[in-house]
Amino acid sequence: MTKQWTTETEIQAPIEVVWGLLNEENLHKIMPQVVEHKPIKITEEGVGTIYRQKYKEGKRVEEYDVETLEYENTPQFKKMKVGFTLANMFEITATYELQKMNEDTTKFTYTATNKALKWFVHIMLFFANEAVVTTFAKRVKQVAEEEARR
Repeated sequence: MTKQWTTETEIQAPIEVVWGLLNEENLHKIMPQVVEHKPIKITEEGVGTIYRQKYKEGKRVEEYDVETLEYENTPQFKKMKVGFTLANMFEITATYELQKMNEDTTKFTYTATNKALKWFVHIMLFFANEAVVTTFAKRVKQVAEEEARR
């Protein structure tokens, strides 16, 4: 069973400002729970790049490798899709798409998928909802607009 959620928002910030939040130096600004993001393998074209991430949830820290599955970087459109396996139970992907509307406005589309890898965790997906995706998109918008005002 795979679940997918997509949200779209308009951000009052240049496309390069929003894109910059997805790089390793700034990732903590939009994902404060990511306490470590170390490069393991870097590729020139982006696809195939792997980072080891540590994610803190309460007192527990999960560690996993995040691989870039799709990467596009043009002045008008930018896209990055990453994937990872969480606790050998879920296969997760996140897709970030940025469309330049004008010099100061970017359309941000965020899509997340969650696939249960074990039969006994399928039930957990029934209770999963869009709130996490919506909350993340709002955070990206808030941080990007603050950065653009500086």
